[in-house]
Amino acid sequence: MIEADVLLRGGLGGNGDPIMAHPPETDSDNTLQEWLKEVVNTNKGIKLDFKSLEAVRPSLELLEQVEQQLRQPVWINADILPGPNGNSAVVDAEGFLDTVTSFFPDVTLSLGWTTGWHPGKHNEGYDWVMVKEMAQICSTLSQPVTFPVRAALVRQSISELCWLIQQSDRYSLTVWTGKEDVYSVEDLLYIRENFDKSRVYYDILEPQNSEFKKAIGVE
Repeated sequence: MIEADVLLRGGLGGNGDPIMAHPPETDSDNTLQEWLKEVVNTNKGIKLDFKSLEAVRPSLELLEQVEQQLRQPVWINADILPGPNGNSAVVDAEGFLDTVTSFFPDVTLSLGWTTGWHPGKHNEGYDWVMVKEMAQICSTLSQPVTFPVRAALVRQSISELCWLIQQSDRYSLTVWTGKEDVYSVEDLLYIRENFDKSRVYYDILEPQNSEFKKAIGVE
C-alpha cells in the first residue's frame, strides 16, 4: 500500500488545499489531488492518514472525483483515542466516522490510538480500558476495521488485542513501527504465533522487514 499523510495547507485550522505533509510541516508542493491522479494508475492500495478532522471532508471530495477509476483497496486512517504513552491530540471519533461513512460507506477504516515509546524504560501496552473503548466505538460500524498497533507495544498487550479482534470477524490488526523503536524479529514472530495470520497486516521498516520475511520463509 502507499500511505499519505494528509493535512490542510496552513496546518491545524488551515483552510488551504489538502496536501501531503507530516506534522509539524504545514506546507508542501505535493497536493492530494495530484497524488491521487498518479496513484489511481498503479496497482497499489491507498491509505490516507488524517491528523485533523478539518482535512477529511475536502480530501474525500477529491477521492470521490476519482472513485470510478479506483481498482485498489482504500483505507482511511486516524488516531481517535489516546493510547500507551500517547497524547490527547486525537481526531474526533464521531466527526471522523460520520464524515467518512457518508462518502464511502464500505471503505476500510483504520482506527488507532496515539502512542509514545521511550527508550530505556518499561513501556506499558494497550490496556483493557483502551481496547474496550475502541470496541464500543466500532460496535455500530458495518465496514471492515483494522487497528494500527505499535510493534514495540504489542507483546505486552496480547490478551487485550486478541479480545478486541475477536469482537467481530471484520476486525484486523496492522502492526507498525516507529523509526526509533527497539523491537526484535522475535517480537514479530510472537505476534504472528498469537493471532490469526489472516487478520494481521505488517507495516514495518528495514532491516526488520526483510529479517521477518526470511524467518517466515517469504522472500
